[in-house]
Amino acid sequence: MSTPLLHSSFYRFWPVADPLALAGEVRAMAQGLTGLIVLAPEGINGAVAGAPEAVQAFETALQASGSLSDAARPLRFKRSTCVTPPFGRLKVSVKPEIVALDLPAAADLPAPDEHDASHLSPQAWRELMARDDVVLLDNRNHFEWRLGRFRGAVDPGVQHFRDFVAYVEAHAPAWRAAQRPVAMYCTGGVRCDKTAPWMRSLGLTVFQLDGGILNHLQTLPDAERDWEGECFVFDKRIALDARLQETGTAAEAVFDPALPDEAWRLARAKRLDEAG
Repeated sequence: MSTPLLHSSFYRFWPVADPLALAGEVRAMAQGLTGLIVLAPEGINGAVAGAPEAVQAFETALQASGSLSDAARPLRFKRSTCVTPPFGRLKVSVKPEIVALDLPAAADLPAPDEHDASHLSPQAWRELMARDDVVLLDNRNHFEWRLGRFRGAVDPGVQHFRDFVAYVEAHAPAWRAAQRPVAMYCTGGVRCDKTAPWMRSLGLTVFQLDGGILNHLQTLPDAERDWEGECFVFDKRIALDARLQETGTAAEAVFDPALPDEAWRLARAKRLDEAG
């Protein structure tokens, strides 16, 4: 019986002086693995998959990289086993941002900080969700919320990230007036970290799930108490259950072809599947 592949996702907001040079270093570290990794002046964001010992070696090398290392702010890796190979090849690219959200007045916002005090452990997150005054806000696409979500989570109806911005701007005055804190979550945490400074600029109190959904499911053996449905993942596995196991859900069951934004996602998923 073959050893299951290991999937590892990670990100870090960290000033990178020469993303192109670092991309070369990371590409060398990841030889023998498949995955998608993005480097930018603001940091690194990616996921790799391969034999467990190869993934472990990559994580160790990346953690020790002089361009990204900081003992007080270690890189965090969210892991899950794979039956389906998640990626067809290794792609390491350089882009202007590790996650592009086109936030209003982005240049005037503080830098994201994935280690600040607004990040709650899965257990503390569970306790926060039990409060009646909290707005539990899903910071993902509508199709992701539709597939699975934390119990009681609000769906901003996002087909494009501008929909999230519009939703928050429309509701922020009422949330402020009622002194309702916002508990925000996304798949791995990077999208929330990028969004949180903007939301605070609107006068909102924002808490975040540390490491996102994946860390919650990885950490708590009874995560199904909080989570209903499946968690969409942006690779060939499509979706995971509350125990981070592949569900067998096909792309056709996730995306609505009647919606333009989801139609192209479905077409892309089919192309990736056919590419092997």
